[in-house]
Amino acid sequence: MTTAHAAKTETSDSSRYDAFDWPLAEAAEALLRQFMADFINRNSSARQLAHRLTRETGTDFFEWIDHLILPSAPATEAALRQAGFVSEPGLDTPGGEIVLGHPQATLPRVLLGATATITIALKPEFVAPFVAALGLTTTPEGAIYSRYRRILVAEEDGTRLEAIERCAYRGFLPGPLQPGELENILRARELWFTRPRACLDPAEGFRQAHHRLDQILALVGRDRACQYFFEAERAFWENRNLAGRIQKHRQDQLGLGWGNHDHHTFRCSRPHFARLVHFLDRLGLQKRERFYAGAEAGWGAQVMEQPVTGIVVFADVDLLPEETQIDFASHELPPAGRLGTVGLWAGLHGESFLEAGMHHLEARFDFDSLRGQLRTHGIQTLQPFSDFAFLRQAFTEGERWPVNPPRLDQLLREGLITSGQAEKFRREGAIGSHLENLQRHGGFKGFNQKSVSAVIAATDPRLQHHPPVASAETA
Repeated sequence: MTTAHAAKTETSDSSRYDAFDWPLAEAAEALLRQFMADFINRNSSARQLAHRLTRETGTDFFEWIDHLILPSAPATEAALRQAGFVSEPGLDTPGGEIVLGHPQATLPRVLLGATATITIALKPEFVAPFVAALGLTTTPEGAIYSRYRRILVAEEDGTRLEAIERCAYRGFLPGPLQPGELENILRARELWFTRPRACLDPAEGFRQAHHRLDQILALVGRDRACQYFFEAERAFWENRNLAGRIQKHRQDQLGLGWGNHDHHTFRCSRPHFARLVHFLDRLGLQKRERFYAGAEAGWGAQVMEQPVTGIVVFADVDLLPEETQIDFASHELPPAGRLGTVGLWAGLHGESFLEAGMHHLEARFDFDSLRGQLRTHGIQTLQPFSDFAFLRQAFTEGERWPVNPPRLDQLLREGLITSGQAEKFRREGAIGSHLENLQRHGGFKGFNQKSVSAVIAATDPRLQHHPPVASAETA
């Protein structure tokens, strides 16, 4: 394995954060792609679907693979382990298969078992729309909303193409719902989708969300609470982002949903950043790398990941140079007396956690295919802010939102924007959200600080110019 040095996290912290200098697992990905290529050559349904995925959704068949099941052979296992795969013991499997995963890469897992058939299992967000879109006649195995559902798509020439649906579960076996569980699940999802977001006092908004989380934890537990929370967050963001709606519709034509999501980005004001991190911690997200851009860019970020659901969050906040030496995600940050790019965005639109919604959703695509296809739908893509062999990233043109006049008046009273800037935002609105086109190679799991710093600076609302938008009372 080689290391993507350009993506090294800059920290002044202990060796704990050195673990997040993510390597390039090029040999591991090449090995899996070799298995995939052989599978596609032998399975005509997989071959047809792979073409449709690229042509109709701008995505790569490889990025939809949840896992592979391969015949157990010493040479196969040795090759996988040499490439960095390790055992994941204690997981439910259909026939006692060995489960191998790569802990430092975004790669599918591999099961090795006593079978002559090679299986690839795809991961649409939900199996029922996938069944309907492909016109399948088989019935999914596993109860609706249960931990794991599975369906056979096609079997041919010693290969088996399946689709699976996970709900806060790392294993590979369907399981029944317990009495009353379905009702609790439906209630928990409804509580997240209907949670109050508009709040004059953000601290009160966080308190209300914690109260709702208490209810949901009692209904379905932490991991399901996390999964349903982010389903609701994606839906709220999508409702406010045209590029997201268009791409979601394109993926839904094949019944895929947002099964290719990579991470969810929240922008937060300084006084409430620790509250956001604490809430995510209660959902089971664990701190990964931190980014310190300090005086050069004026921002910081905490990456968090939920080990069961696989949800990843990139949380942004304005940061002062002297705060790069502290765990800013655990300390309440006082108002700074001035606003950087992130703080101004929150000042204009509100907290991502509350009324504004996510700044962007990033999903995994075939980078060039998506860019060209969105252009035919009238969606332009900005210049890439990461353009490496292992990581390519670019925003769609931002969704411009009207700014709530009382927000402008408050920012003006506090001396955080000038009268000229206030008039500009009142007349033109300000960029609110994006869809992000991301392509990873070599299983690279991290982010590039220099590139992220550049795009944060480039999205400063004070630098944006656009024709006027209609006024609105709410943002």
